[in-house]
Amino acid sequence: MTRGTWQLRLYAGLLCGLLLVNAAGFTVMETLRRLGPVPLGHGIAYSTLVVDRGGKLLRPFITPDGYWRLPVSSAEVDPRFLAMLVAYEDKRFHAHSGVDPRALARAAWQALANGRIVSGGSTLTMQVARLLEPRPQRSLADKLAEMIRALQIEQRLTKTEILDLYLALAPYGGNIEGTRAASLAYFGKEPKRLSTAEAALLVALPQAPEWRRPDRHPQRAEAARNRVIARLAGQGLVNADQAQAASAEAAPKGRLAFPMLAAHVAERLARQAPPGSVQQTSIDRGLQSALETLARERAIAIGSGVAAAILVADNRTGEVRAHVGGTGYFDQVRAGQMDLASALRSPGSTLKPFIYGLAFEDGVVHPETLIDDRAIRYGAYAPENFDDSFHGTVTVRTALQQSLNVPALQVLNAVGPGRLAARLGNAGVRLVLPENAGPGLAVGLGGAGVRLTDLAALYVALARGGEPVSLSWHMEERRAPKPLRRLLEPAASWMIGDVLKGAPTPQNALGGQIAFKTGTSYGYRDAWAVGYDGANTIAVWVGRPDGAAVPGVVGRLAAAPILFEAFQRLGPARQPLGPAPVGTVIARTAELPAALQRFRPGGLPQVASQARGDSPPAIAFPPDGARIELGSDPALSLKVHGGTPPFTWLADGVPIATQEFRRDTFWDAALKGFARLSVIDAKGQTATARVRVE
Repeated sequence: MTRGTWQLRLYAGLLCGLLLVNAAGFTVMETLRRLGPVPLGHGIAYSTLVVDRGGKLLRPFITPDGYWRLPVSSAEVDPRFLAMLVAYEDKRFHAHSGVDPRALARAAWQALANGRIVSGGSTLTMQVARLLEPRPQRSLADKLAEMIRALQIEQRLTKTEILDLYLALAPYGGNIEGTRAASLAYFGKEPKRLSTAEAALLVALPQAPEWRRPDRHPQRAEAARNRVIARLAGQGLVNADQAQAASAEAAPKGRLAFPMLAAHVAERLARQAPPGSVQQTSIDRGLQSALETLARERAIAIGSGVAAAILVADNRTGEVRAHVGGTGYFDQVRAGQMDLASALRSPGSTLKPFIYGLAFEDGVVHPETLIDDRAIRYGAYAPENFDDSFHGTVTVRTALQQSLNVPALQVLNAVGPGRLAARLGNAGVRLVLPENAGPGLAVGLGGAGVRLTDLAALYVALARGGEPVSLSWHMEERRAPKPLRRLLEPAASWMIGDVLKGAPTPQNALGGQIAFKTGTSYGYRDAWAVGYDGANTIAVWVGRPDGAAVPGVVGRLAAAPILFEAFQRLGPARQPLGPAPVGTVIARTAELPAALQRFRPGGLPQVASQARGDSPPAIAFPPDGARIELGSDPALSLKVHGGTPPFTWLADGVPIATQEFRRDTFWDAALKGFARLSVIDAKGQTATARVRVE
């Protein structure tokens, strides 16, 4: 070969090489152009999650595209699983730049030697690229694109971020994607703590998720898991004893239901939330789970299609710590998908404390005032007690503790049903009355519609000294509290709690720690129990969702035991109620002012030996020496006993109400500080009281 020929061939070879390099470069550039922007996992449709106050999962929701795809990070996964995953799938994951040449060479050599593909040589980054941009063809061009994407992803994301994407998107059979969803579906738990066998199964499934689905092919799943265990044992990552025990462990043979705690609250929040968001509730997961079990067991034991609902609220903040809307979301017999805690029901006797609270506040009665429990008639209405008997003369304390109907209606007749309804409404609870009907005496015995959530809110206000607070299920709701007006004065609220602490308890229950009230609606349709200590309020409802009567289901026997057991789930220690506010009158019947010693229906309390109108006037409320907290309401209630109307009221000698024929009125613009109140009747008789307004 001449020198010229050799040089010609050399130049031709160089030219061909340059052309090949240019062609390869053009191919790469054209591939990059066609691939478009680098996928980095933005915009992935994750499941909407509802979590408890501590971030624990209550209920996930399926994505719009039909997958269970729960967000997860490597920090939320068992470190042993991560070590096993990297050791099995990509030993040099932390060293390569997205593509592992050694793994590709090994895969090519194995394919040539065996005449078939033994391993793909894909890195975890390449698998992430394939998950972000699925390429069903699996051609050489697709493989090249996958490798390019892996290199691009490695330049944009950290190794931890790449691993997190794999954990979130890896397929596990059917509509299960991601390690967290798989762990919940196959093991019923979060992937934070996994056994060797569980971790090995989660490593094995993504290689052939449909072929190895535990719910369809448990033998294949177990065999694949055991191959992972054997290889990792050969690498020394799993010791011999662990490998033997893990291989002997049975693989799951089906899918488990995803968590569904506080299902009604979760559904409401998820419906209002952006898809894929995480909604944090005020619910306590452990307490919620315990009370759902309690409600279900108790309701099933009662039978007859009975359901139960329970609500627990924090007295300080109004945050709902547990919301049991029924006895099982998928229980069709008991209408599980209906939120019974939000259903309108007749409250029975559970509103009686508020009747007496108004009377205490007005100075109409005191807990130790004597009141007659006897037959009485209001037009055509003749109320009776639950036990169809009358108890004669009792104290107001006993009347409320025994839930006697006749005394409660006598007091309600004195304070006014409309005023009771208005006061409850100002505190945020609206009584639902029959169409075109106003509040009447029947409201005191359950003649109105009320929700369990309403009753819980009212009793929370009692626990807070009469100051209402809006109940909150979502942690963010605390930022925008609903403006409410005071339900009762502190002294009246304290008296109610002091009386209710002595109510008869269920069998084997310890009394004196919880202020509680039971109620039963007409016809045995609703049984209630609501109670509170210094920290929490719990409300319980028992009945049939369809409103059918259940003879024998009464508040004291059906709902009260659940109430006391629910308090036990909060812990054995009870936080006591607060001390009596300054100015609260604590006295025996004989020590009370004469006007408060006895209450008579159809009129105001009076001393038996004096006829109405013959006794001099006496300021019943506010009593002399009282300290009154107005709160946001500047109106101060005034009440006079005895005397002859009309009455003239003065504050520090200045008239504030004149020609008043009613015995109760209001000082609409009460001024804070000490005030000397006076009342003058038609005969010129005068009574005074010195009070402090705060």
